[in-house]
Amino acid sequence: MAESPAERQLHLTAFMRPVSLHTGAWRYPGSYPDANFNFKHIAHFAQKLEAAKFDAFFMADHLAVLNMPVEALKRSHTVTSFEPFTLLSALSAVTDRIGLAATASTTYDAPYHVARRFASLDHLSEGRAAWNIVTTGNPESSHNFGFDEHMAHSDRYKRAREFYDVVTGLWDSFADDAFTHNVETGEYFNTEKMHVLNHSGDELKVRGPLNIARPPQGWPVIVQAGQSEPGRQLAAETAEVVFCSPRDIDTAKVLYNDIKSRVEKAGRKREHLKILPAAMIIVGDSKQDAQEKRLKLDSLVHYDSAIASLSIVVGVDVSSFDPDGPLPTDLPDTNASKTSREGVEKLAQQEGLSIRQLAQRYGGYSGLAFLGSPGEIADEMEIWLKEEASDGFTCTFPFLPQGLEDVTDKLIPELQRRGIFRKDYAGSTLREHFGLPRPENQFFTKS
Repeated sequence: MAESPAERQLHLTAFMRPVSLHTGAWRYPGSYPDANFNFKHIAHFAQKLEAAKFDAFFMADHLAVLNMPVEALKRSHTVTSFEPFTLLSALSAVTDRIGLAATASTTYDAPYHVARRFASLDHLSEGRAAWNIVTTGNPESSHNFGFDEHMAHSDRYKRAREFYDVVTGLWDSFADDAFTHNVETGEYFNTEKMHVLNHSGDELKVRGPLNIARPPQGWPVIVQAGQSEPGRQLAAETAEVVFCSPRDIDTAKVLYNDIKSRVEKAGRKREHLKILPAAMIIVGDSKQDAQEKRLKLDSLVHYDSAIASLSIVVGVDVSSFDPDGPLPTDLPDTNASKTSREGVEKLAQQEGLSIRQLAQRYGGYSGLAFLGSPGEIADEMEIWLKEEASDGFTCTFPFLPQGLEDVTDKLIPELQRRGIFRKDYAGSTLREHFGLPRPENQFFTKS
């Protein structure tokens, strides 16, 4: 049964790779400059988020150093980062309830590897793993995997859809009760409860079975990031959580309704997919105080880094254009994210921004942001929830540790006081946090 508007509560995940999306975060007074690559700091962040009852610790990933000039690259705190499965496996040992979500590419990885890693993480964490399905938008990644050219956008999504089928099929290699461990008879597992996938498709060929027991959650939770036409359809057919980036509540409502409608057309229940837009949260004593924090933060972004960040988003090097002129409207097509590029072009037209102004915006953080006192931010979040613009948020922090602790120690208690965020976890698995059903095995019915 679907939740009534009065029963709905926010779901909150924390975007933690990089630990802040803002380019100037590592330079902010009192911040940890090495927070993105310091396990003790990251473990502390995860434990703070768990104490605040966040749904999940969400780790994005890159398969290449960002494709920007070295003068800009040297100012980026994203150059070094832990490999996701290594880090989340370590975090599973120092946390008990918070979900652990990792990005794994369907373009530059093999489904057997991905299935095995996530199954392992789900077992190690006792049911807290989530797979963020990405098709990898950075064209530089191709050079690290033996390819001269990046796969075309449409081809990446075609491969992703088949990749999902293979991974979920591998997770169902064994029935839940296949492993009998019968010491008396010497039977370790029941061979009749093992399925050999034997997948042979347009993009992939995988025999199986997976050499690991079925994950505790059946399948780790499926997360999908993308707002393009193929991205929305992939989400409707496969995802249980959508990470997206609408710029305002009106855009978010349209996106929310579109994806939820596609979910129903795919024969699924609307409430079995949660839409969590990314939102940077800056908590202050007042809105003015929060705005002053942002101005200080933005001032720490170097122009070399800013113009490089803008070039990445649009997929074209714009550093050679007049910085005080407009963004050209006839930029060549690329394999970069179409949604992100369209957002830049729309913002430039709506606000009449020069390339320099766009660079400063995108060089820091250009997405949705909530700034103000705990009460003011809670007011906005409550509106988004009640007006069905989102099911919660993927929270990004302006700087760490203070920006994160402002959210956990000041904003969360206010959301709990209003009854729109949990005071404790209802279960032990990530599926239980999100209110998602455990998938039935495709090949074995319960006896």
